[in-house]
Amino acid sequence: MTTMTLSPDYGLVIFSCSVSTFIVTQFLGGDVMKARKAFDVPYPNLYATPGFHKKADEFNRVQRGHQSVFESLTPAVAMCAAGGLIYPRLSSAFMHTYLMGSVLFLKGYADVKLDVKNARYKKGGVLKPIGLLGLLVTSGMASWAVYKQ
Repeated sequence: MTTMTLSPDYGLVIFSCSVSTFIVTQFLGGDVMKARKAFDVPYPNLYATPGFHKKADEFNRVQRGHQSVFESLTPAVAMCAAGGLIYPRLSSAFMHTYLMGSVLFLKGYADVKLDVKNARYKKGGVLKPIGLLGLLVTSGMASWAVYKQ
């Protein structure tokens, strides 16, 4: 049986996976709340209905940008926690890259002046998949290092 001692830098990983993640998801939720008011989309509607809500596309772009973070958040947190066992600073940096990319993804996607097809990447949203890729690599490398012990 192998024992492992956590680096004091693992605190960065814990912060990234908990506090930073909470702040970013709440911030993105705030954009949705503003959009609900601006585009008159009341609860319980998750998305606006085209033909019923006058600004359905505008609201849905904000909501879609917000929802996209939750599609990859669980694996991002797991990969950060795993990769951080061996590479805590790097994993934390990649997690913050992913989180910042998620914010910028929403900002681009919500901009109706941009073509919806590429809007999410026009304002820096490309950082999101870069962060995820970095987390995948560091977690894979950490997994291999633990396996080889």
